[in-house]
Amino acid sequence: MPAAWPSVGELMTRDPVTLPHDAPIAKALGLMRTRGFHEIPVLRNARLAGMITFESIARRVRGSLTTKVESLLILPPLVTPSTTLAEIAGQLLATGLRAAPVVGRRGELVGIVSRTDLVRALRNAPVAARATVESIASPASVVIREDDQVRHLLAQLRLLEEHPLPVVDRKGRLVGAVGVADLGAVLWRPTAGGKADAKTGRSALEVEVASIMRSPAITVPTGTSAAEAAAMMSREKVSSVFVVEGGRPTRVVGQSDLLGLLVGATRAALPGGGVEDVYVEITGLRGSADPALLADIDHVVAAGLRRIAKHLHPTLLTLHFAPHATHRTNDLTVEARLHTDVGIFYASHTGWNLMAGVAGLLEELAGQARRTREEQRPRGRGRRAAGADATLFVDAELEAKIRSASGADE
Repeated sequence: MPAAWPSVGELMTRDPVTLPHDAPIAKALGLMRTRGFHEIPVLRNARLAGMITFESIARRVRGSLTTKVESLLILPPLVTPSTTLAEIAGQLLATGLRAAPVVGRRGELVGIVSRTDLVRALRNAPVAARATVESIASPASVVIREDDQVRHLLAQLRLLEEHPLPVVDRKGRLVGAVGVADLGAVLWRPTAGGKADAKTGRSALEVEVASIMRSPAITVPTGTSAAEAAAMMSREKVSSVFVVEGGRPTRVVGQSDLLGLLVGATRAALPGGGVEDVYVEITGLRGSADPALLADIDHVVAAGLRRIAKHLHPTLLTLHFAPHATHRTNDLTVEARLHTDVGIFYASHTGWNLMAGVAGLLEELAGQARRTREEQRPRGRGRRAAGADATLFVDAELEAKIRSASGADE
């Protein structure tokens, strides 16, 4: 990483807004709404006790607003003023937090650093100037219709924490965006209408999304650099921009995508490093996903990364799961983005079998890595024996389970 890049101590906001551990949730929501916060440090006896987040509040939307914030605290990552830009980027990605408190040598709170701070620092980074939005963007797999009820947003809370979602009209054209801050305004006044509605006396979760969305949404054309996207986010004070084709949102560039670019580029510059050092980010799965399923995914990913590491140095792998929004099929699309020491690779798989999809993606990425390495070798060498990379799974029992579930043995 360039030495000129700032540390957390240079980026952080000093003397951040805090809450006492016995403050009511209503006060936390009020601060989040008026100040645009997503997380607030909570103190007990003048020392950091944890963080209260909008997500933890929204998931208990039916609870009393007089509940004390200490009942919903989460433990943030340990961040100090000397933490590097790449380290804090990786920690925010790993935890899904928008911001993290910064503590001093005695554990005292000295500041707070956010994704917005990091994106601002990326505007002039060479790695961001070289990458285009298409190379780092996530698919706009979830869109919200302007006539959907606001309560529909609660089912997409995890995605809303990542970035605002595109709002489309009946013809699928982008008409606005809706984010956590917009939902927070509704939860603050649970019996009032949205921004464009008169007071109705009914639950605000029953009003249409069009009444709380922001319009127009901020968009960029294909070919825009990641640095330009970062500058636009900072200038417009938004956490995402949309890539639009024919008036329809196709991809979204969020702060997490920019941080992933930073983490991948930084790790690629480090010497050595094994598969266990590869940063893996999984999005699109619900927070309540079966732990056994996540363990199986981790097993397949580890086996695939070992295959890839025979040819290239993998640094960051992103897997995005996007179920198809139709009752006629159980298909889902899994998209993969792999950062390596020689560039970024992509793969996509659509089908009903999640595990087979992940396995197929890792096989495709390993093939791309092998071909890239072979292209870099001097010509005239003999070809590799057929079937040298045919074994995808290290665990025979897991391989049999996936083949049986996908019908591959029939």
